[in-house]
Amino acid sequence: MPVVESRCVVPVEVAVAFAVSQTQGAIRKRWDPFIRRQHLVGGATVPGKGVRTWTVQRFGFAMESEYVSYNPPSNVGMKMTKGSWFFERMGGGWRFSPAEGQPGHTLAVWRYNFTCRPRWLAPLAERIGVLVLQRDIDRRIAGFARGCSDPVVLAHVAGTPAA
Repeated sequence: MPVVESRCVVPVEVAVAFAVSQTQGAIRKRWDPFIRRQHLVGGATVPGKGVRTWTVQRFGFAMESEYVSYNPPSNVGMKMTKGSWFFERMGGGWRFSPAEGQPGHTLAVWRYNFTCRPRWLAPLAERIGVLVLQRDIDRRIAGFARGCSDPVVLAHVAGTPAA
């Protein structure tokens, strides 16, 4: 199963980094270049284990995913429940921990795994998928890092209006 990973250190505490990663709506779109639209499914109003999300990616591909773990402020895990025809399986996890030797900073490590279909095409499709998803996860975590420095995003997660 192919795996892609990206990591960065952000200048906020772990709880703040986690909160930024779980923002929704317009605040999420300020930092997340991957998302065109995203919402929680089934009447849920906050993320949590078992909660599903519907995401439309910037090129229009849509996917429903479910939180398989939700452990603030350290990690979340997701798996695709419905999605594009070419993914047989897709999952991911985002981990947040204190950055070693950098007080007040957080190491964010995001990892995705997937398999493609049809099986006969999977060896080629998965090599291409690694390249495409690596670029996307790198862009996404860079956006997350910008969000962790964005006063509007930080004010939102702190519950205060931005100056």
